[in-house]
Amino acid sequence: MISRRDFLQAGMAASAVLGTGATGAWAQIAAGQKLTQDQLLEFDTFGNVTLVHVTDIHGQLKPVWFREPEINLGVGEVNGLPPHVTGADFLKLYNIEAGSPRAYALTNQDFTALAREYGRMGGLDRVATVVKSIRAARPDALLLDGGDTWHGSYTVMKTAAQDMVDAMNMLGPDAMTSHWEFTLGLDRVTEIVDSLPFPFLGANIFDNEWDEPAYEPYKMFERGGAKVAVIGQAFPYLPIANPSWMFPGLSFGVREERMAEVVQEVKDAGADLVVVLSHNGFDVDRKMAAQVPGIDVILTGHTHDALPEPVLVGETLLIASGSNGKFVTRLDLDVRDGQLMGFRHKLIPIFADAIAPDAEMAAHIDETRAPFKAELEEVLGHTSSTLYRRGNFNGTWDDLICNALIDEREADIALSPGFRWGPSLVAGDPITREDLYNATAMTYPSAYRSEMTGEQLREILEDVADNLFNPNPYYQQGGDMVRVGGMGYRIDIAKPQGERLTNMTLLKNGEAIDPGKTYVVAGWASVNEATEGPPIFDLVEGWIKKQGTVKIDPNQTVEVIGG
Repeated sequence: MISRRDFLQAGMAASAVLGTGATGAWAQIAAGQKLTQDQLLEFDTFGNVTLVHVTDIHGQLKPVWFREPEINLGVGEVNGLPPHVTGADFLKLYNIEAGSPRAYALTNQDFTALAREYGRMGGLDRVATVVKSIRAARPDALLLDGGDTWHGSYTVMKTAAQDMVDAMNMLGPDAMTSHWEFTLGLDRVTEIVDSLPFPFLGANIFDNEWDEPAYEPYKMFERGGAKVAVIGQAFPYLPIANPSWMFPGLSFGVREERMAEVVQEVKDAGADLVVVLSHNGFDVDRKMAAQVPGIDVILTGHTHDALPEPVLVGETLLIASGSNGKFVTRLDLDVRDGQLMGFRHKLIPIFADAIAPDAEMAAHIDETRAPFKAELEEVLGHTSSTLYRRGNFNGTWDDLICNALIDEREADIALSPGFRWGPSLVAGDPITREDLYNATAMTYPSAYRSEMTGEQLREILEDVADNLFNPNPYYQQGGDMVRVGGMGYRIDIAKPQGERLTNMTLLKNGEAIDPGKTYVVAGWASVNEATEGPPIFDLVEGWIKKQGTVKIDPNQTVEVIGG
C-alpha cells in the first residue's frame, strides 16, 4: 500500500515538472530569454485547496532591485542543505541555466548585468495582478501573509504603516502573522489589529501578566470541502532581537509544546489540513516540523529564503517565498479523507516589466505616495557600485553605512546590525532618499558613539555569531552577522561560542585589536531605550551628499572558515 509520504514525494516530482522545473514554463522562458505574464502565471489547477503565500514585504509598494545572497551558511546537520546553497551551487542543485531569468531571480550570479536585462522585481500592484489571477482560477484560495509587512520604507515611517495596512487590506489576505510590526509600538499595533478585516495570528504570543494567549492562535477555514486550520507563529525572539520596551507585557518564544497543543486542538476540531503561517525562520521551522507531528504545511518566513521547490521534512512541506514582494507562492493541495495526499507548487517571480500592474492597486499606491513624492525622489548622490545587503556577512550597503558612521561620528570602528531587509541598487543608479530609507527606515534609528575595549568588542561579536551559527536552530535568535567597519577578523563558524573569532585587526593601522585597549565605536539600532545620537538615515544622507558618487568594493576583511 502506498504511503502518504510516497504521495508527497510524488508531488515533489510534479512540482519540479509543473511548477518551476527546467522542463516547464521556466525552460520556455529561458530558451527565448523573453518573459510573458501568461508564462509566469501558467498553472494547472489541482486538488481542492489553494494556498497563496507572501512574506517579508518590508513596506515595498513599488518594484525594486533585490540581489539574493552570495553566502548563506548552514551549520551542523543543515550544512549544504537548502536554503544554505547559493550562487553556482544553487544553479546546479535546481538545474537552472546561468544567465536565465530564473538565475537572475533566485541567485546573485551576474546580478548587475542581468538586472539591466530583466528589470526590477516586485511591486504590490503586480502582486495584486498575480493574486487576482489565482483567485480567478480558484475563487476560494487562501491568501496568507507571513509578516514583516508594516515596516521598512520612508512612507511606512511617515504614515505609521498606514500605507501598507491600506494596500494589504485591498489585496485581501485571509490571515497574517508578525515580527517587525511590533516595532511600531504596542499601542499602534493594537490600533491596527483592531481595524483589520482579517485575523492577526500568533499562537506563541502571550500576555505576561495573565500568562494567556494575547492574540488569536489560529483560524479555521472551509475550502474545497475541507477544513483548513491556519496557525500563526510570530517571530519567537522579538524581545532579544528588537527593543522589548516597545511591546511591554508580551512574551514570545518558539513554544514547541504550545504548537503541539494547538495542532492537536485544531485536529480535534475537525481540521483536515494543518497549515502553520510562520515567521520562525527556515531552520527553526525545519526543526519544528521534525519535532511536532501533524503539521501538513509550514509557510516559512523571516530568513527571506526563496526556494523553487518545497522541502519535505517527514510529512511536512516547508515553503519559502522570498521577500520584498519579489515572489508569490501558489500551492495547490489534494486534501482527501482528512489528509494531504498530493500537491502542485509554483514560486512565481514578480518580474515588474512582464506582469501588468493591477490598475486599482497602482492608483492607490500612487495616491498614497503622492504627498511624499518630492522627498522620495530627491537624489542624494550616485553609486558606481552595486549596493546590496543580503548575506551572512557584510554587503556593500552595510559597508557604505559603516563608512558613514566612522566618518560622521569620528570613530575607529563601526557596527551595523545584520538586517536582511533592504533592496539593492545597481551600479550607476542614483541614490534617492527612498533608497536610503529602504535600507535604514526603523523606529529606533539613533546612531550612537561609545567607547569599548577590544575584549568587549570580541564578546559582542562572539555573542552575535552564536545567534547565527549555533548548531541548535532554536538558539539562532538574531538576523545575520553584525556588519563591521574599520576592523577585520577571522571567524570559524564550526567552533563553539567564545572560540569563533580570531585575528581581530584595526584596519586604519593594521594593528591587532588589544583586548585591554579602548576604541571609539559607532553604531545604530541599539535595543536599549533612550539611546542618544542622530537618526541613521539623517547621518548617512549627509555623508552621501558630501561624497557625491560612492564606490564600495566588496568587503575582503572578514575571513570565513568552517562552512
